[in-house]
Amino acid sequence: MAKEATSVEVAGEKVRISSPSRVVFPKQGWTKLDVVKHFVTCAEGALRGVDNRPTMLKRYMKGVDQPPIYQKRAQRRTPFKTVDIRFPSQRPGVMNVPTKEADVVRLAQLGCLDFHPWPVRADDIDHPDELRFDFDPTPGFGFVHVKEAAVAAGALLEEIGLRGWPKTSGSRGIHVYVRIEPVYDFYHTRRAVLAFARELERRLPNLVTTRWWKEERTGVFVDYNQNARDKTVSSAYGVRPTGYVSAPLTWEELPDVEIEDFPMDRFADRYREVGDLTEGIDEEADNIDTLLEWVVRDEEEYGLGDAPWPPHYPKQPGEPPRVQPSRQRRADHEY
Repeated sequence: MAKEATSVEVAGEKVRISSPSRVVFPKQGWTKLDVVKHFVTCAEGALRGVDNRPTMLKRYMKGVDQPPIYQKRAQRRTPFKTVDIRFPSQRPGVMNVPTKEADVVRLAQLGCLDFHPWPVRADDIDHPDELRFDFDPTPGFGFVHVKEAAVAAGALLEEIGLRGWPKTSGSRGIHVYVRIEPVYDFYHTRRAVLAFARELERRLPNLVTTRWWKEERTGVFVDYNQNARDKTVSSAYGVRPTGYVSAPLTWEELPDVEIEDFPMDRFADRYREVGDLTEGIDEEADNIDTLLEWVVRDEEEYGLGDAPWPPHYPKQPGEPPRVQPSRQRRADHEY
């Protein structure tokens, strides 16, 4: 008995879709084909977020009520281009690299709802071409506070001559991207985002936090570690397990939007109305000299060096101890 299948056309290319009637979102009743149609609609914009980037596959093989499979390494018979990379452990690997609109649909065919690209291009995997600012609320804070922090971040970026591109995360937060010249390594881009977040925290001490340890966080956390090698955030137009789309925004509309404004089954209307709000981002290439000057200022004037890295990364120069503060028994310099 032949397995159920169909095909869709995107940018003049046909892509085979297996099990199109499989329910992916049980609560809403949305099928795999519904997800595919979403990406056919916004394929141009969705590709812009992953184009020529090493991309991790987060595959929902059944539905969003079941845990996904995280696939960093490309399979031998992958339908995508590939690139050789090195993970933080320095182990080599090969990752998938989407390069055309049909690849966006192929990702959906493989069970991907949201896409997780590195902030580099396949032709230069060691020098990010964008900074990623990830704003997440801590307990007691909500999306209204996230929007307030993101709006303030947008004003600060403009103040130092950088252009930010905001979008909803599709879950509880806001992401802001800044395209930069690909001349800095991951260490420097991460430190640049940390310096920016610390400046925002100084200006809004009751709203913004850069504290890595959850027991110390109060407010909207700016997750600077999303800029470390191998860390990813969900790119634009992906569908989160919530059923809401990670939707690009204008700065003018940001204060009034809600996550719930962008359900997948109604997003085609939004896309037809406003178009791809990430259009033009590939023409941006800012420098981060001011942020790197802030890194030096933080160390010299405020005594603030590096902040903790995620636990599976090698110990970094100048990094404070990776010990939960409530469990720390020695002074920092003794570690």
